[in-house]
Amino acid sequence: MAELAELEDPKAREVNEKHGDDHGVNLGKLRAIAKRLKTQQDLAHRLWGTGDTAARLLALLICRPKAFERDELDVMVREARTPKVHDWLVNYVVKKNRHAEELRLAWSADPDPVAASAGWALTTERVAKKPEGLDLAGLLDVIEAEMKDAPYRLQWAMNNCLAQIGIEHAEHRARALDIGERLEVLKDYPTSPGCTSPFAPIWITEMVRRRHDERDGAPAAR
Repeated sequence: MAELAELEDPKAREVNEKHGDDHGVNLGKLRAIAKRLKTQQDLAHRLWGTGDTAARLLALLICRPKAFERDELDVMVREARTPKVHDWLVNYVVKKNRHAEELRLAWSADPDPVAASAGWALTTERVAKKPEGLDLAGLLDVIEAEMKDAPYRLQWAMNNCLAQIGIEHAEHRARALDIGERLEVLKDYPTSPGCTSPFAPIWITEMVRRRHDERDGAPAAR
């Protein structure tokens, strides 16, 4: 904790706080610490228990994802106050855990929007990598009905799912584009030069174009 405190950078904190994250530690330096510590499940538990955002991020880098029980992960996702901790918990830990599918189903129907957003993130992973058994049309029904008025973090997760359905599944692409155009979620999101907008119609169109270019032998734009 003392070492993490020494890495605190006011400028980094200012940038992070704009995204809802209350820490000022450079993530590259945090990863360097994790590389030095290697996997330490007990230490990860203690770091998580501090409640400190930088400590929790480090915990997620040095933990053993498959060692967590279902109920433990359920508590952790509800404790994950900041977007970065929530994102790393889902992507670095839950996705690698044997209870991921069970948690996906439970969280997707959870009234807590933070837990629900974790469920949608896991669903997006399946849309892209293991869509067998998913009701993609049904997912689009829910997105069409609920995304516009969803709390921000849940809205973002549903939008990611919408985009992935449009990118990965040509038979649903026209409808995904139409939903995105009509709902206009994240249409005005500020996007840095060289980056792709998270607005689903732009995102879908750009990713499909890149894949066509790569398939035809032309170098894809980055």
